[in-house]
Amino acid sequence: MTSRFRQTAAALAAAFPLILAIPAGPAQAATASCPGRIINPVTDICWSCLLPITAAGATVAKSGSLPDYDTDAKPVCSCGTGVNLRVGVSLSFWEPLRTAEVVRHSWCFPSLGGLEMEPGDLRAKDQGRTPKRFGTTRRTAFWQVHWYHSPWLFVLETLLDHQCLEQAPWDLAYLSELDPLWDDTLLSFVLTPEAALTTSGAAIGVCAVDCVLASAGASEKTLYWCSGCQGSVFPLSGWMAGQNSPLQAWHLMAHRFAQKLTREGVLWTAHGQKGQCGPYWQPIFEKPAWRTQLIYPSRTTSKETGACCQPLGRSTAIWGSGKSWPYTGEDGAVLLWRKRDCCVAVSGTDVATASVHSSTAEGIAALRAE
Repeated sequence: MTSRFRQTAAALAAAFPLILAIPAGPAQAATASCPGRIINPVTDICWSCLLPITAAGATVAKSGSLPDYDTDAKPVCSCGTGVNLRVGVSLSFWEPLRTAEVVRHSWCFPSLGGLEMEPGDLRAKDQGRTPKRFGTTRRTAFWQVHWYHSPWLFVLETLLDHQCLEQAPWDLAYLSELDPLWDDTLLSFVLTPEAALTTSGAAIGVCAVDCVLASAGASEKTLYWCSGCQGSVFPLSGWMAGQNSPLQAWHLMAHRFAQKLTREGVLWTAHGQKGQCGPYWQPIFEKPAWRTQLIYPSRTTSKETGACCQPLGRSTAIWGSGKSWPYTGEDGAVLLWRKRDCCVAVSGTDVATASVHSSTAEGIAALRAE
């Protein structure tokens, strides 16, 4: 399965748009139960989300109303020691990094054009939802998540093609169908035993404050158990209570999966003074250092509320009208953008000004024109 998806990735990176050639075997094309559309990084991604760009502490390219994340990155920086010492200036921007595909039916891949895998004996739970409340029973839903490596700046070799980028291929990296923790809420507490402390009324109630902060600007990083207006990050499973809309569920599941992989040491942080010399692991997912963009079934490339990306936890009622619909629009894909602080060595042609020049509005316009 991995090799088949790597072949697909190579085809996607070569030229866009393409007709995806589905190889013979257990995979099937789009069906009525698994609608989809191939994600095109040129037209489906809002490239202005990488703004603002700063070099040596000075803003080179500004963003709209979307807040930036102030970090402790130093304008003049150094990495390594001894003969490996590298001195340079700080370069900061937002990088498209991962995509969380949230689906009702297991083994369905909408963002690959509706590809549906035949898993054989690897059966997994499909979406379960209580139709209405019975006594004290709460309405619940279950979702599967597919996690893609999607460092589009590096894959397209168009913007900022140097050591600041995560140099990895496009890849389908993680399937919740294969994770025994994802459909077992109790077992998922193995990763986050402290989550038991966040189930009190006071801890849940304070998430309303996080909702207000996320909707007005950016969510509060100390309230790491809250996903703003989307609900509670814990438990780290596909089960959720109080679903208001598919759009809300997609963003909550993307946040949960990011926290899950952060705790497992798979997803790393890359901002601040510590991140200037490379990504590093931290156990708690730092919310303000990430942005989200909906890329399926709708693509938010127009600047609604002043931006086409959103801070984690921002209310979907502000910008989500018409972004989902019954039947063919109930599965979603959310692109996550990561704040990146990098130390760029000042030597030869590898200077910060050259790197920033390729990422200005002219560079973005050229990309869209291709």
